[in-house]
Amino acid sequence: MAYVIAEPCIGNCEMACVSVCPVDCIQGSMPTEALAALPADERRARALQLFIDPQTCTSCGACASECPVSAIFDEDDLPDGWRHYAELNARFFETS
Repeated sequence: MAYVIAEPCIGNCEMACVSVCPVDCIQGSMPTEALAALPADERRARALQLFIDPQTCTSCGACASECPVSAIFDEDDLPDGWRHYAELNARFFETS
């Protein structure tokens, strides 16, 4: 199972998870490099959410422990109200 970024990430995009991911499977609505170069307040304004590619994620869990807003879950542990984020994460990579 892949990890999934859920609702607490929306509007935050702190990027700590990106730097610890060993397989570069986390992306945002802007290219990750461009997003990371922005100051934190502008980064939050420009990126609604980060996403994890379920095809690339190795389920190592490094990202989840680094997320300052506790937005990253193992797909099996997603709270019921956020289960749709698994599909949203996957769909982001189908169209990008």
